[in-house]
Amino acid sequence: MKNATLKKVRITDTTLRDAHQSLWATRMRTDDILKIAEAIDNAGYYSLECWGGATFDVCMRFLRENPWERLRQIKAVCKKTPLQMLLRGQNILGYKHYPDDIVERFVALACENGMDIFRVFDALNDPRNLEKAIASVKKYGGHAQGTISYTTSPVHTVEAYVKLAKEQEAMGIDSLAIKDMAGILTPGAARELVGALVKALPEMPIQVHSHMTSGMAAAMYLAAVEAGAGCVDCAISTMSSFSSQPPCESMVTILESEGYDTGLDQKKLADINAYFRELKATRQPASSAKVEPVDAGVLVHAIPGGMISNLRSQLAQQGALDRLPEVLEELPRTRADMGYPPLVTPTSQIVGVQSVLNVLGGKRYGMVTDETKHYAAGYYGRTPAPIEKKLQKKLVGDLKPITCRPADLLKPGLAAAAKEIPAKLIKAEEDILSYCLFPEVALGYFKWRAQPADAKDPIPADLEMKGEGENVKGEVAAVDPETAKFAQIGKAFAALMAACGGAKGGDLGLKIEDLSLKDEPGAAKGEAGGTRSCASENDASAIPAGTPVLAPLNGTFYRSAGPGKPEMAKDGDSVKSGAPVCIVEAMKLFNPIKATANGKITFLVEHGKPVTKGQTLAVIA
Repeated sequence: MKNATLKKVRITDTTLRDAHQSLWATRMRTDDILKIAEAIDNAGYYSLECWGGATFDVCMRFLRENPWERLRQIKAVCKKTPLQMLLRGQNILGYKHYPDDIVERFVALACENGMDIFRVFDALNDPRNLEKAIASVKKYGGHAQGTISYTTSPVHTVEAYVKLAKEQEAMGIDSLAIKDMAGILTPGAARELVGALVKALPEMPIQVHSHMTSGMAAAMYLAAVEAGAGCVDCAISTMSSFSSQPPCESMVTILESEGYDTGLDQKKLADINAYFRELKATRQPASSAKVEPVDAGVLVHAIPGGMISNLRSQLAQQGALDRLPEVLEELPRTRADMGYPPLVTPTSQIVGVQSVLNVLGGKRYGMVTDETKHYAAGYYGRTPAPIEKKLQKKLVGDLKPITCRPADLLKPGLAAAAKEIPAKLIKAEEDILSYCLFPEVALGYFKWRAQPADAKDPIPADLEMKGEGENVKGEVAAVDPETAKFAQIGKAFAALMAACGGAKGGDLGLKIEDLSLKDEPGAAKGEAGGTRSCASENDASAIPAGTPVLAPLNGTFYRSAGPGKPEMAKDGDSVKSGAPVCIVEAMKLFNPIKATANGKITFLVEHGKPVTKGQTLAVIA
């Protein structure tokens, strides 16, 4: 039905980024991409979304790859189709605001390494958080695509969205995307919103992004195109639907049946799909197969599909997967309390984890993450609706609320970060940027990269696919490289317990993370390479007397709030009850752990080690 009179509608392919992030926990390797990249480049897409989002973190943490090298290699193959990335505004690719110098230099290096189109969004739709990123993209020759993070609430109206779009137009954006991360934009609402945007910004190209979580996205796309949208996001069919994007092949047929020309060839799409159908067998995590194809519940709770899987994983790691229904009931209440933020990174993590804590803690806001505290104080930007004053005071504690652009309070960070990394680990300037965004993750990757090939630890994602990175519930756990070894270490633990007369770990004060693999049964190797028996320093009787400070969650223990920052408390320090003394990182957020009494503190866990719920982190004498 193609002819020269058909109206053109373009399609962006998300298979190489959002699709496998939504369905495969972002576990596609660079080699997987390069084997099919040329075919995708020749298919006729408007752009290829292949970078940004969670890909950067996962490349280093789980795949042991350099994300910058991935970008360069894709660009070397894809010479016809512009490459596209998702950029979280002032958050870049992380979960907090970064100084302006880091934002600008990141964008500059991304452009230099081959990125063409930057979809810039802010989780709160605060235009102040978009300014620097958009200006940097324009400065270094990229295409700046502004974004409306779509959600529904009493304060999210068509008029408010049009106002936001005009503010971004004034910043110089080249196009505008409607980002429907939860798949809750209805065809009627899309027609109304796109129509209003086209009327208010007649020269601005409009693109629409959605997820098939609710099953509505394909119908919504057609309504949006009829109202004036010129581009939509799709994924190849094997990598589509569920919490991913609508299937490209089906969308091409739908659009062409309505008189639109996508410029895509179904034969080429079929060849591409055959590749991913075969790849699926080795890349799809076991937990993904359990996902329902349509979640109509999203129409009520408005939680994006990726966030649902995160909640399942987080609860499974805490041994509380059976409480997911309670969390789904709590989450809309928490979101309303916090001013109706759109649920997209990082606000989805902040609201989601706080909801989990509200349920597991037994008391709403009895435990507040550091991120929730800063969010309520304005350090992530202006909330869509004001937080009730009494609740805000409870959430922020002694933190002073701010009303300025949050990044204005941040000092330049590049030079300081460069000094924190051992020079022998830095191969290029890009490593400094990687460290700025994910300090612990980047250092772990740099150290792994520096090891001889025969001395490298197994790649965490490979262990996952062998079933060694999954927890007992069968959920793929988002673990760091240390905890990825737990399945192997567990064998040494079992042997040690057998040699000690079958005693339980709790009886001895021993934990799996205290052990490492050793050939001899009944013994475990210490950090210094020596062995220790059951009657070691980890024996319960060796723990100093005093009031214990316990881990409220499974996670990773830190003595400071990040690399380059001072320890919150040192061994022997006098601490006051209620004062933060350490951190447990769980579910991607930092949870301050407070002193349980007045006195001198002694820590029992090493910085950076995994801990379990209820484990004694320190004692206060």
